[in-house]
Amino acid sequence: MSESRELPRVSFTEEMRKEYTILVPNMLPIQIKLILAIMDNFGYHMEVLETEGPQIAETGLKNVHNDTCYPALLVIGQLIDALESGKYDTHKVALMLPQTGGGCRASNYIYLLRKALIKLGYDYVPVVSLNFSGLEKNENPGFKITVPMIIQIGYGALLGDLIMQLYNQCRPYVVHEGDAERASDELIKKISSDFAKEKILRYHKVRTLMALIVKRFAQIELKDFGSKPKVGIVGEIYVKFSPLGNNNLEKFLLSEGTEPVLPGLIDFCMYWILNHIYDNKLYGRSAKIASVMRGFYFFLRSKQKDMITIIRRDGHFRAPMPFEEVRKLAMEVISPGVKMGEGWLLPGEMVELINEGVKNIVLTQPFGCLPNHIAGKGMVRKIREIYPEANIVSVDYDPGASRINQENRIKLMLSAAE
Repeated sequence: MSESRELPRVSFTEEMRKEYTILVPNMLPIQIKLILAIMDNFGYHMEVLETEGPQIAETGLKNVHNDTCYPALLVIGQLIDALESGKYDTHKVALMLPQTGGGCRASNYIYLLRKALIKLGYDYVPVVSLNFSGLEKNENPGFKITVPMIIQIGYGALLGDLIMQLYNQCRPYVVHEGDAERASDELIKKISSDFAKEKILRYHKVRTLMALIVKRFAQIELKDFGSKPKVGIVGEIYVKFSPLGNNNLEKFLLSEGTEPVLPGLIDFCMYWILNHIYDNKLYGRSAKIASVMRGFYFFLRSKQKDMITIIRRDGHFRAPMPFEEVRKLAMEVISPGVKMGEGWLLPGEMVELINEGVKNIVLTQPFGCLPNHIAGKGMVRKIREIYPEANIVSVDYDPGASRINQENRIKLMLSAAE
């Protein structure tokens, strides 16, 4: 019998939905705040955990086997640290874990967390899976994902990506310290309020908010805009975005006089959707699922195109590359059948950045993450053959890695940066 059947489960019920707080690990500093505001409209009270420090990894190591990948240690460590902090009534909280499905070990984090909770005496705390792959179907009757919810989350991710892109472009050049942070906080507050007011946000309003975001960042006084070396950040999705996972990599790059550049969350969403279409094309899997996913792909692609148009029309900032172009560039270096973890998206984002003039790249990977080492580090040589100007450093993140060594490797890459 599999471990998932042996472990007792506490279902998240409709009654719990009314009075429980769902704790969510901090994976996306900007996008997650908008997504949680959207979830509140659907009756789910959620709180993102912003705790930091070595105790998070230590808590993870105490409760999960140390061969487990680094993101699992941090995510589980952060959730258990919250339960043990005394801040919450543990009989009135649930824990949420995002899951992508597929062959990545992330699909098994939820069983590791449940096992740790049983060991610590928190077996009464429900664990909810946030996924769009049908994992744990009907296990939590109080948590249901609907099509309107998916569309609203897509809008939130799109707006969050736009804030992140412009925030990162402004931050290295602000004349008045903190202006970019203030703009970001104001916009997140305003958009969250709009989602709360209107419950279901129509797309014409989303377009208006896109224009507002661009206009607000364009008001920031900047000096020598775009003059600093640009450094792309790619890699496993958790360590790429999470300051806890990458030792505040963006902050370090800023301190080194560079401009960090991150491809957005929407790209990962479209990559995940396309993989279902490739499953049908390459492996003969469900044509019906492929057809549905094709509709979602065109939906997100058209919304991203609108965002790019709005950025370009304003003229102040660089717009991201349309994902359809990223997909085509990726296919020049790797097969679309490589789709475990970040799969073909990883080399695709590296090639995207290089084609946009961001030739300096930090490839972030959890130590021992097989998909990352194959599709990421394993593709660097081929990418350099096609793009000799590429300046790429691969950095492993795990509890035993020295932060000084990580930063020294990045400094060595920066010494050759354009």
